[in-house]
Amino acid sequence: MPEFPIRKIAVLTEEIFHDGGPVAKEPRLRAAALAVVKNPFADHYIEDLQGAMEDLKPLGLLLSGRLIAALGGDVKKIDGYGKGAIVGSAGELEHGALWHVPGGYAMRERLGDAKAIVPSAKKVGAFGARLDVPLGHINAAYVRSHFDAMEVGIGDGPRPDEILFCLAMTCGPRVHNRMGGLAAEDIKAWDGLR
Repeated sequence: MPEFPIRKIAVLTEEIFHDGGPVAKEPRLRAAALAVVKNPFADHYIEDLQGAMEDLKPLGLLLSGRLIAALGGDVKKIDGYGKGAIVGSAGELEHGALWHVPGGYAMRERLGDAKAIVPSAKKVGAFGARLDVPLGHINAAYVRSHFDAMEVGIGDGPRPDEILFCLAMTCGPRVHNRMGGLAAEDIKAWDGLR
């Protein structure tokens, strides 16, 4: 059973009041929780990695809890999410893919009834690398008002034998959204699947 000891956790929050237009009645909130962990697969190829997803589930739940707290604690106000990973240079891209199940399902579990796929990005990066984490609505992938990205990174990681795992959540649409499409209030039961 591989272990992913945590070296560092960081939580970043943003309040967006405007983006060059009128000041929003209510600011958009975005938050990201990042964990820098030891990569037990660094420097060697392992054929079967899937079991390690189970070992990362507690980390997904921990970061989800930190995000919900950072956004005020009311899960009913959280309507966007995304996830990402930066693998240190001694690892491979597939090590970042380990985050798909534990990161995505942890947010769904904590948020209740989220239906949409969790947007995701991953890459292998050097010390101090940054990642644009894609964001989308929690219940329907086609809600254009919630298409966004949040840049994340930690100055002293990931080291070559580490992985930076990230979860992100948002409250509200982009402050000046006006691109039409499916409105959040018009989501029907199965819109999360299209």
